[in-house]
Amino acid sequence: MLAAHEGQRNTRLFWAACRAYEDGIGPELANPLVDAARATGLSEREARATIASAARLTGR
Repeated sequence: MLAAHEGQRNTRLFWAACRAYEDGIGPELANPLVDAARATGLSEREARATIASAARLTGR
């Protein structure tokens, strides 16, 4: 996440969130993922929306 460049940030966040939810640790990693996303320049709202989308996709 932290090495993501503009244009890759949402994609990398979504990938990381999907893996976290598939592994059953999505809820525990949601806030740290938001923090990492914000450090790359995404807004909190955008990061949370991306993470929620990953949760829906993985059925968690």
